[in-house]
Amino acid sequence: MRLNFFVSARWDKRSRLTRLLCRLGPTWSSSPVRRIVQVLALVGFLILFFYVCWPYGGRHYSETLAAKEWVDAEVFLAIDPLVSVSAALAARRWVWSLAAAGAALSVCLVFPRGFCGYVCPIGTFLDIFDWTVARWMPKLHLNRKAWWVNLRYFILATVLVSAAFGVLLSGFVAAIVVWTRAILLFAGPVQMGLLKGWHLVPPINTWHWISLALFGIIVGTGLLERRFWCKYLCPTGALFSLGALLSLTGRKVTSDCVSCGKCRTVCDFAAIRDDFMTHQARCSFCQSCGGICPVGAVQFAGRWNDEKTGTSSGESTVSCSRRSLLAGFGTAMGAGVGIAAVVGRPVANRPVIRPPGSVPEEAFLQLCVRCGQCIKACPNNALQPAGLESGFNGLWAPQVVADWSGCEPSCNNCGQVCPTGAIRALPLVEKRATQLALAVVDKQTCLPYAGRRKCQYYVDECRAAGYEAIEFIRVRGQNDEQSRPIEGSGFLAPVVLEDKCVGCGLCQMRCRAMNVKNEHLLDASAIVIHAGPGREDRLFNGSYVDLRKRRQSPTNNTPGRTDAPVENYLPDFLR
Repeated sequence: MRLNFFVSARWDKRSRLTRLLCRLGPTWSSSPVRRIVQVLALVGFLILFFYVCWPYGGRHYSETLAAKEWVDAEVFLAIDPLVSVSAALAARRWVWSLAAAGAALSVCLVFPRGFCGYVCPIGTFLDIFDWTVARWMPKLHLNRKAWWVNLRYFILATVLVSAAFGVLLSGFVAAIVVWTRAILLFAGPVQMGLLKGWHLVPPINTWHWISLALFGIIVGTGLLERRFWCKYLCPTGALFSLGALLSLTGRKVTSDCVSCGKCRTVCDFAAIRDDFMTHQARCSFCQSCGGICPVGAVQFAGRWNDEKTGTSSGESTVSCSRRSLLAGFGTAMGAGVGIAAVVGRPVANRPVIRPPGSVPEEAFLQLCVRCGQCIKACPNNALQPAGLESGFNGLWAPQVVADWSGCEPSCNNCGQVCPTGAIRALPLVEKRATQLALAVVDKQTCLPYAGRRKCQYYVDECRAAGYEAIEFIRVRGQNDEQSRPIEGSGFLAPVVLEDKCVGCGLCQMRCRAMNVKNEHLLDASAIVIHAGPGREDRLFNGSYVDLRKRRQSPTNNTPGRTDAPVENYLPDFLR
């Protein structure tokens, strides 16, 4: 069995197409199938990210996403095995994307490291960077037998050990996660500004720049050597390399080899040894070496199939002594334990408001890989990457920033694109019943309570959303806890009905937009949503609709309310 997809150097290359491929570079002319697949994969990722995850096209955001999602928007994140393996290990739970990751790893049985050579969008971007920029720069002549060439395995060990102790580090090093978040923070605002307006672009903070710097470091390593990140640092690639050791196929070199060295020159993954045999764990099955070989001595076939001389691929996985190997893995595991001990410490800050359908906070931080896919799919940027509000362990995790925008009632996109289940994929009716937080009115600053003027902005906003969780009462009795009377007031003032409020934040957004930004009557919104025990619903499974119905009481002592059947207290969409 042979799996040769390359164009042999001995074939006639005088056609226009072949001459065009030769101009693009030796890898295009020798292995066009690989390059075409790379282009299609990169274009597919960009379509999923910028078109499918673009939430606009109508006010019914859930229906808009469903109509465009002919392929799951998170498919690239789902097939990155480090994402699902580390998340499942950290949370000690089954993650749905493990099945997709398993399928991607099983491909290694036939195409060793095929994900790295053909599918990975960051790998394709690194190839573009090398072709446009880095190839003009002088490269280092690195020692490919030093201990550090196996650094990716040590990074992988650190990530998995930290995950075993409940701290997820894959968001900092997993290939697709770093790529997705960088595109979100760099190109996402450009798309929003050009297509919707620059006033909708959230401000960039220090942690945005740090994420972009992390991506810049990955790309910048290409100045040292082609695909430096993929060859020596990428832990996702290390996981695929381990899977490739079980592959049924491999690169073989026959006795026709003339030791010209062209295959070593064209190899992007340093997979060809000094004797022109193969480091099986490094080979990405790109087949560029087969296409450039002038005598056709390179073949790709089943590992049991002896080609002519019976020469087979080398099985060497590491390039250092056993002592160095043990020292490296020992250091990696120690680093994983140390990072988990430091980063995993609980932080006693104010609870962060998470997206609707988020699992309980501890598990949320163990499952969320900080990819930013939910943020990209969120209309009006109500979700934004967090800083250190919940400690370093919560960095870049999504949070609701209601000053910027509230959670749209017709949208459940965030759960639909989450690759690990940190945010549950809820039907729209379930999402609308989910309590994110509780709106609290500041009676010291609220205009009617303070006796300054009437105001019903956030009451109207709540009613328009279909929640009707804010009602008016006549302010005559008291203004604060000291029961001081409001002389001559009589304004209708808002009161939050706790049994109906879901903490969407639309009221806060509206108050800030009108009373703070437009009319400059307040310094901050007079109604703010707060999360915390008793103010949010965080379930692993089960129905939020049923949860809210069970909570309802036949009587309610909220001011302005009278006893009535339970159904009367539910929003219309839950009755």
